[in-house]
Amino acid sequence: MTDSTIAIRTATETDWDAVALLDAHAFGFHPTDEDMAFTRRFARTEDVILATDDDRPVAVVMHFAMRITVPGGTQLDLPGVSWVSVAPTHRRRGILRALFTEQHRRFVAAGAPLSILTATEATIYGRFGYGPATSELTVSVDRRSARIRDTAADPGGVALVPPAAARPALPGIYDRWQARTPGALARPQVYWDRMFADLEHRRDDASALFYLVHADGYAAYRRKHTPDGMVAVVDDLVAATDESYAALWRVLAGMDLMREIRVDQAADDPLPWLLTDARLPRVTSRDDAVWVRIMDVPAALTARTFAVDLDVTLEVNDPFLDAGGTFSLRVVDGRATATRTDAPPQARLDLDVLGSLYLGGHRARSFARAGRLWTSDEAVLDRLDLAFRADREPFAGWHF
Repeated sequence: MTDSTIAIRTATETDWDAVALLDAHAFGFHPTDEDMAFTRRFARTEDVILATDDDRPVAVVMHFAMRITVPGGTQLDLPGVSWVSVAPTHRRRGILRALFTEQHRRFVAAGAPLSILTATEATIYGRFGYGPATSELTVSVDRRSARIRDTAADPGGVALVPPAAARPALPGIYDRWQARTPGALARPQVYWDRMFADLEHRRDDASALFYLVHADGYAAYRRKHTPDGMVAVVDDLVAATDESYAALWRVLAGMDLMREIRVDQAADDPLPWLLTDARLPRVTSRDDAVWVRIMDVPAALTARTFAVDLDVTLEVNDPFLDAGGTFSLRVVDGRATATRTDAPPQARLDLDVLGSLYLGGHRARSFARAGRLWTSDEAVLDRLDLAFRADREPFAGWHF
C-alpha cells in the first residue's frame, strides 16, 4: 500500500524544475538547460505524473509518444515509459506501484496495444509485466587486423560529409532501415536536432561527430584518444541495404590511424562473416534494450506476423493489471487471430515472458528450459518456438 501522505497527480508547467532534480538524484548527473529543452519538446507536461508528499514532488514517471516496427513490418504507435525516478528519501513505500498503476490505467484508456521502456536496473519491471525484448552487443574490432573478404560487395559510394550536409540525408535512410527492422523505434525530429547539436558534455571526452554517408546507409562516429591509441567510437551505424553495410565497413576498416573500432550491433550482425577473421569482432558486453509490456494481448498478437502456422491456447498471467487470461491463438499464412476462450490451455506463461517473445528476439524453448513457460507437449513447444521467430534479430535503434 502507498503511504497515506502520498498523493498522485499530473504535473504542471511549474513542476519541471522538481522533475529535473528528481532525475538528477536518481541517475547521478544534473541535466543541463539544453537537456531539459530537448526533453520538454519530446514529453508533454500532461504525460508526466508525480507523487507528492505535502505537495512536494518525491517521484515521477512520464511517457513519450513513440512508434515501433513489429515482425512483418507493421508499425505500432505506443507509449514509451521514461524518467522513472523515486527520491531516495521515499523508497519502499509503494510509490512506484502507485505511479505505474495510474500511468498504465491511462494507457489502457488510450487503447495502447503495447508499452515499452528501457531499464537502468533489470530487477524492477518484470513485476509490472515488462520483459526484455531486444538485445544489443557492444563489439570491439582491432582495426589493424580488419580485412574485408574479397568476395564481399564493393559498391563504393561512401562520402565524407560535414554535419550540415549529413543532416538532411540521415533521417530518410534511418526511416527505411527502421521500417524493415523489428524492434526499431521511429526517431522524432527532436532526436535528430539533439544528435546534430552534438552537445560537448555528451561526447564522453571524444571528438565531435564525423559522418560517413552512402545513399543507403551512414555511420556517425567519434575519435577518442586512449592510452593504447586512437579509437573510433561508432555512435550510429545504419544500413538500409546489405551493400551499403559492406561499403561502410570497408571505409571504417581503412581508417589507418585508428587502433580500435567500437560499435553496438544486433545479435545477428553479419560483420564476422564480412571479415577474413571472424574472431576479430570481440563482444565486450551484451545488454537488453527495449522492454515490452503487452497491454492488449489480442491486439498485439494480431499486429505482427508469425513464421509458421499455429493453433494453440495460451494462458497468460498478468501480475500487475488485467491484461491476462486464456486466449486462442490461430495463425494461418503468417497472420494471426486471437480471442479470449474458456478452452483448457496448452501453454502457460507470464505476461513478461510474452513481452520478451513478442519481437522475435528470444526463444520460447529457452523460457521453457528455465521453467517460465509450460506446454502440454513437446509439439506445442516446437510450434511456439518456431512461430514467434522473426526474419532478423530485433534492434531498437536508440535509447530513450
